[in-house]
Amino acid sequence: MGNYDLEEQRVIEKINTGTYTKVLLQLPDGLKPEAWELVKKLEGATGATIFVWFGTNFGACDLPLGVQSLGVQLVVAFGHNQYIKDVRGW
Repeated sequence: MGNYDLEEQRVIEKINTGTYTKVLLQLPDGLKPEAWELVKKLEGATGATIFVWFGTNFGACDLPLGVQSLGVQLVVAFGHNQYIKDVRGW
């Protein structure tokens, strides 16, 4: 997917080490036009059914609602920055 490191191998390993058969990808709007390429790669390497969330995405904390009805077992949220939340001191 262009010049981005989406850590596809890490995602493949996560899917394959679990019993995940339905996986949802959440991508920033700028990467959505390239989603099909990623879906083909992940499905080919894992055998899982891969869905793409094409709704609004405001970041890693914006998890899509209603995906439970699809039977999704794993959500992989991609972003532009690493998401680290330090909750010490709350």
